[in-house]
Amino acid sequence: MRQRNVMSDFVLKTSNLSYQYPKGSRLSFQDLLLSDQQHTLVLGDSGSGKSTLLNLIAGFSSPTSGEVIINGQNLYALSGSELDKFRAQHLGFIFQEAHLLRNLTVSENIKLAQSLAGLSVDADAVKSLLEKLQLGGFENRKPNELSRGQVQRVAIARALINKPSLLVADEPTAALDDKNTFLVVELLKELAKDQGSTLLISTHDKRLKDEFTNNYILAAQ
Repeated sequence: MRQRNVMSDFVLKTSNLSYQYPKGSRLSFQDLLLSDQQHTLVLGDSGSGKSTLLNLIAGFSSPTSGEVIINGQNLYALSGSELDKFRAQHLGFIFQEAHLLRNLTVSENIKLAQSLAGLSVDADAVKSLLEKLQLGGFENRKPNELSRGQVQRVAIARALINKPSLLVADEPTAALDDKNTFLVVELLKELAKDQGSTLLISTHDKRLKDEFTNNYILAAQ
């Protein structure tokens, strides 16, 4: 299992980040500094740049200026293959759509995340995490045999299986009623604690503001 950089006293640090859209606007972001277990909400309306910020933090897009440092490693100092491996080891992603591979079973989808990170496949860890998510016995099912909620929980398991330093969730409560919204948030917090991950949620859902002591507010630019 990969180890954290013990020389770093923070999980995520961004500095002077900006992004210039081709023939479009330029977005600039306030600096972020997250220590271990400092779960944070990125809150902003449509057009505020939430998706752009997540893409920069994940290394999916390159900034016009600035740095993203995770566990002491500057993402943009890594080559393409190095970045892919680092991202697989240190970051977990929960997207609005699960993007599970339809031809693989639940267990195979999660084990693939271990392989992509260059880690040994740990079937016991997969089984344990699925049981925590009330998916015990679903290991050999295909995604099309699951409910939408079950698919979402498989995606959460896949994001957490490598015990990422940073767990990024994009609009995880979209289209949920109040009861299920708060259940999902508490589940993510609990699982992040169990796996030793720091949670970063990006959302426009203002219901979540009081659920986090650390809020990063994005204004429309």
